Amino acid sequence: MRIISANLNGIRSAYKKGFYDYLAQADADFVCVQELKAQEADLSEDMKRPHGMYGVWHCAEKRGYSGVALYSKRLPDNVQTGIGVEEFDREGRFVRADFGQLSVISLYLPSGSSAEERQLAKFRFLDVFYPMLAAMQQENRDIVICGDWNIAHQNIDLKNWKGNLKNSGFLPEEREWIGNVIAKLGWVDAWRSLYPDVPGYTWWSNRGQAYAKDVGWRIDYQMLTASLAQHCRSAHVYKDVKFSDHAPLVADYDYAL
Repeated sequence: MRIISANLNGIRSAYKKGFYDYLAQADADFVCVQELKAQEADLSEDMKRPHGMYGVWHCAEKRGYSGVALYSKRLPDNVQTGIGVEEFDREGRFVRADFGQLSVISLYLPSGSSAEERQLAKFRFLDVFYPMLAAMQQENRDIVICGDWNIAHQNIDLKNWKGNLKNSGFLPEEREWIGNVIAKLGWVDAWRSLYPDVPGYTWWSNRGQAYAKDVGWRIDYQMLTASLAQHCRSAHVYKDVKFSDHAPLVADYDYAL
């Protein structure tokens, strides 16, 4: 079973850069994408159902902003869009699909880097999402939460950690929150559990030559329940083609669908 998570920074832009062709060769069972930056009316058939996959999406009300989608080779048993909090559901940040014992989620956690008010919104999201994460653990299902969490957890997760200690995405409160998601709630960070010493950056600033110099951040995760984590065998960050300021995070599982 192969699962891909990718922040596209605009699905129309990413498709022009070859993301649709990449999906054909990657042959994933599930693809979770974030930051569609499109309304449903803007999505072509290839964007709704790439290569015949079943698609569900949750677009933001604001044009050219946020939005998530989830693609699967099989029809979901059940679909949930949004987290039930109007402030964030208007921004299109969460879609979940259930397939038998497995649940796949595409998540786009708010960024707080643009303004203080957005950082406060991010903290509000963390406050309401944490108990949801706790409740999901009680479902006794195999769950993967794919997406842009907009938080680098540890020093290894970003190149210039010393220079970002007071910046959104690496604030002490954010790091503590995601640390608690792992240590207290029991979620497993797929990449870090497989590769304790490999940075695994998935995002690079457009400033300077961050991408060329690999001055990156690891803010895209596949977070797993322990029952699913035991089936995760390998992962990689796909950088052969640049579709976005993020790179796709790909994980392979020894798991029967």
